[in-house]
Amino acid sequence: MNKPAIRESLPDRLFLIFVYVVLSGALVIVLFPLLHILSASFSSPQAVNSGRVWLFPVDFTLAGYKAVFANPNILTGYGNSLFYAVTGTFVNVVMTVLIAYPLSRRTFYGRHIIMMLLVFTMLFDGGLIPNYMVVKSLGMIDTRWAMIIPGALAVFQVIIARTFFQTSIPEELAEASEIDGCSDVRFITSVVLPLSKPIIAVMTLMYAVGHWNSYFGALIYLKSPDMFPLQIVLRNILILNTVDPTMMANVDDMLQLQGMSELLKYSLIVVASAPVLMIYPFVQKHFVKGVLIGSLKG
Repeated sequence: MNKPAIRESLPDRLFLIFVYVVLSGALVIVLFPLLHILSASFSSPQAVNSGRVWLFPVDFTLAGYKAVFANPNILTGYGNSLFYAVTGTFVNVVMTVLIAYPLSRRTFYGRHIIMMLLVFTMLFDGGLIPNYMVVKSLGMIDTRWAMIIPGALAVFQVIIARTFFQTSIPEELAEASEIDGCSDVRFITSVVLPLSKPIIAVMTLMYAVGHWNSYFGALIYLKSPDMFPLQIVLRNILILNTVDPTMMANVDDMLQLQGMSELLKYSLIVVASAPVLMIYPFVQKHFVKGVLIGSLKG
């Protein structure tokens, strides 16, 4: 038997229209810069420099991308960033799960003290110089581990994961598996991890984006160009392609180089953002669920 449709009152309809208008405005505000950057990256240097690009490419060309990938350091930076993102994210997720799950169990002695110490590190930090001294004393300066080990654990992610485990993995399930002779390691690998795909997707995305966009650590700890991540390579390219008007005698050459420099900026933004934008759709469904469940107070 079909249920009768509920008629919306006039105030409800007006409120719904208001919500749609606000969301549409927010969509335009967010979408316009993205479309502008994408269109500018496929436009000619003259069109970009003259400000004729809005929502669609003007004088379509791939000159910006050809100039970007003509630099051999781009592929090296891509490989380094991929290594840092994959290896670093794996270390981050493993460390987070190994500390967040025990903290979520009521039978774990001292969990409140450990949690308090972890939160303390969120509020107080030694600063850049002490961090550099620690990394140097461990012999990790100018090594790939300097991009992975210092940030191997994020307390914010631990809090979200702990809350997820508290609300999604019942204590009775752990007790039943213990009665059946299941070890803690077997319980985590066979029960906890399969039931924790949403929160693992959340942590993977957040950690991976952080590693992919990181540049300050490389700027401080790395010296060899062969180890530079993509963000440092792009930064160096932008600096090297900055036009100095005092060095240019021909006005036409100066304008052409300025246009190419502007085109490179847009192309580099697209090149650096594309991997993250391609990954997000595959983890979106798990990401939303994991954030909602992990944000509940346990």
